[in-house]
Amino acid sequence: MSEGCRCLQREGLALNPMKKWKKIAIGVCAGLVLLIGGAVVYHYLTKDIVTVQSGKVLRQDLTSIVSGTGEVRPKTYTNVLGEGFGKITDIVVKEGDHVKKGDVLLHLENIQPGADVQAQMASIDSMEAGTRVAAANYDSAVATLAQREADLQKAKYDWERAQKLFQEQLISKQEFDANKATYDSAVAALNASKAQVEVTRAAREQSRSNHDQARAVLKHTADVLRKTTYTAPIDGIVSYIAVRVGENVVPGIQNATGSFLLTISDMSIVTAEVKVDETDITNLRNGQTADVTIDAIPGKHYSGRVTEVGELAILRSSGQAATTQTTANTQEARDFKVVIYIENPPDSLRPGLSCNAKIQTAQKQAALTIPIQSLAVRSHKDLEQAQKANGGANVTLAASKPALIPGQKDEITGVFVIRGRKVQFVPVQTGISGVTEIEVTSGLQEGDEVVTGNFKALRSLRPGSSIKVDNSPPKPEDSSSSSS
Repeated sequence: MSEGCRCLQREGLALNPMKKWKKIAIGVCAGLVLLIGGAVVYHYLTKDIVTVQSGKVLRQDLTSIVSGTGEVRPKTYTNVLGEGFGKITDIVVKEGDHVKKGDVLLHLENIQPGADVQAQMASIDSMEAGTRVAAANYDSAVATLAQREADLQKAKYDWERAQKLFQEQLISKQEFDANKATYDSAVAALNASKAQVEVTRAAREQSRSNHDQARAVLKHTADVLRKTTYTAPIDGIVSYIAVRVGENVVPGIQNATGSFLLTISDMSIVTAEVKVDETDITNLRNGQTADVTIDAIPGKHYSGRVTEVGELAILRSSGQAATTQTTANTQEARDFKVVIYIENPPDSLRPGLSCNAKIQTAQKQAALTIPIQSLAVRSHKDLEQAQKANGGANVTLAASKPALIPGQKDEITGVFVIRGRKVQFVPVQTGISGVTEIEVTSGLQEGDEVVTGNFKALRSLRPGSSIKVDNSPPKPEDSSSSSS
């Protein structure tokens, strides 16, 4: 082979690899262009598609539940308050003790009240003796009066007889004057006896009054002494003791230290006193059944029934009644007190334990239901705009727009029903609601598929939007990302 041919062959071998790499580069670039173009086209085709979760309209038994939280309380309990001043010398009971009515609870220092009672009793004994003396003096004066009346009667007869004899000149003037003087003396003695009777009667009445007064003072001092020993006013258990030995007790004054001593609770009838939100209180009635759980006794459920529904709202922050004065300038959330009688409570139940109650307010069988979270609210304006944008399709409105009441919101409650790959907003009427389901009384049929989530999608979803259903469970969050 000539030298020229070899040179041409070497040049050809050098050019072939270069052409090969150019072809590969051109192919890669073309693939990238096609991939990017496809992605752009797919983005434009799917940019308005919303990923949602769905659920079926089902018929099932539905129970409406109202929940409330509170604490266990006895139906009957009493707070023992201080009735007098004194220092506590002994507390006979301890928390958790069962007591009967009249059992001793605690003692106060009673030296001075006891001495006052003894002194008053001695004074009464002395006054009783004085009363007996006054009564004897009165009886003596009455007897003397009777004697003076007899003496007067005799002197009168003698005086009348002397007058006749003196007229007949059968007695002397001296004897006549003596009979007259005896008669006058008997009259004076009788008057004196009458006065003495009145004096002794007044003395007797005064003695009796003093005696009654002394007995009243004794009753007072005995009451003061009684108040140094506190006894149980009812049967029950000692649920709380607020004082200690050596502390001073003061008469019952609200919020005064030393006034509140202890609490006795009658646990024979136990209730759950819970607070219910103001939006649910209108559904509650006496006699409704309830399921009560107690935090201190996990896993146990106790049946109960509503016995009292509060009439006055309670401010959620302070727990005080919402009077006109306290709520004049506030929009604070309010609760209402509901009392539930607990049937067959356990012996270990104690006042103040936290509890939860689920009250059944209504129940229906074979009700048409949807998940509560599928409900959405749209205004007439939004729906009319969506209707125009979709040419009147995918939006179901009422036959005629009702006249709005002044102050009423221009809103419609409905659900998004899946029709093919799009959603249609359908207004609905609802009935009772359960824990996760709500009854639909009009607008839907059994088997309809409605949008149930997610919240972000429901909030922004518009009638006629294209959707993609994805009911797969949510993926767990990455622990590393969540920790960061």
